[in-house]
Amino acid sequence: MSVRTGKSVRLRDIAAELGVSVITVSNVLRDRGRVSSQMRERVLKLAKELNYHPDLTARSLATGRTHLVGMVVPDLLHPFFAAIGKAIAAHLRERGYSLVLCSSDEDAVIELQEVESLLARRIDALVLATVQRAKSSRVFGLLQKASVPYVLLDRQIPGLKAPFIGSGDRRIGELATEHLIARGYKRIAHIGLLGPRTGAGRLDGYTATLKQHACTVDPKYVVLVESADDRGEDCGHRAMKKLIGVEPRPDAVFCYNDIIASGAQKALLEAGLKIPEDTALIGVSNLAGLCLWNSFQVPITSVDQNVSRLAALTASAILEMQDRNAPVAPKRVYVPPRIVVRDST
Repeated sequence: MSVRTGKSVRLRDIAAELGVSVITVSNVLRDRGRVSSQMRERVLKLAKELNYHPDLTARSLATGRTHLVGMVVPDLLHPFFAAIGKAIAAHLRERGYSLVLCSSDEDAVIELQEVESLLARRIDALVLATVQRAKSSRVFGLLQKASVPYVLLDRQIPGLKAPFIGSGDRRIGELATEHLIARGYKRIAHIGLLGPRTGAGRLDGYTATLKQHACTVDPKYVVLVESADDRGEDCGHRAMKKLIGVEPRPDAVFCYNDIIASGAQKALLEAGLKIPEDTALIGVSNLAGLCLWNSFQVPITSVDQNVSRLAALTASAILEMQDRNAPVAPKRVYVPPRIVVRDST
C-alpha cells in the first residue's frame, strides 16, 4: 500500500490507491452521486483502513459551511434541556452536522455573549431557548446582521418573525389545572416562575381554567419564585412552606416544573402531611420519564412535553433551512402536552 502509516490521509491518496478520481471518492464519502456498489464498498473499506478523517477546515472554505449548529439553553444541567439537546444532536448527526451546546444561565447578557461566540465560530444555524423578552433585543439584531437562520425553542418572543417550536405554556397550565379539578380538588395553588414568558403562560392557563370551572382564584394561593432550575428545588421548598401556612391550606398544588415540585414535596413530608391525601402535587417536564433523575419519595404526576417530538421538529426545521440555504417560514408549531399520572394526585 502506497499511503504511509501515520500520514495525514487525503482524498487524493485514497483516489490514487484505488485508481479512481477524487470526485468519485468524495461522492462516496458524502453519499452523493452515482457510484457502483462495488466501488462504494472499496472506497469505504480503504478509508476505514487508513483512518481517514475529512479536513473540516478545507470543507468549510470550499462550501462556505461549517456544518456546526449552535444551541443556547437556559441551563445545561436541567434534564429537560439536556434531553432535548441530546435528541437534536442525534438527528443532526445523521446529516453530518454537529451541535455546539451552550448555557445562558438564565442571564440575558450571558446569552448574548454565547451567541456572539457561536457566530465567531461561523455556525450555520442556531437553536435558541431564549431568556430575552423583546424582539428588539440585541441578540436578534446580531443574528439578522449575520444572516444566520435560527429557531426559537420552548420560549417564544411576540412579534418576532422566526420559527417557534414548543408545547404552549398556557395549554400546560390548563391541562395541569383541569387534571386537579377532575380529581375533585377545590383549593388549588400554584408555585410559578417570575420573569420568563413560560411562567406567565402557565399562570394564565391555571387562572383561566379555575375561572372556567367557577373555582375561586385566590392570590394567596399563588407563589412566584425566582428560579426553577439550579435553585428550583430550594425555591419550591420555601414556596410550599409558605402555602402550608395559608388558611385554609391548599389541597392541591400545580408546580411550574418537576424540580420545583421536588422541593414542594420535601416541605410537605417534613410537615407530616400526606401526598395526595392532604395535598396533591403536579409538575411539568416528566423528568422521571426523561432520565434517571428522580428524587421523589412519592412519584409525581407531571405534564409531559414530548421531548422526542420537539427535538425532531426542531432538527427538521434546521435541516430544511440548510437544504434551502434560507430561513424557513416563521410559523409556530405547538406540540400537544399530555398528563402522566402517578401517585401524587
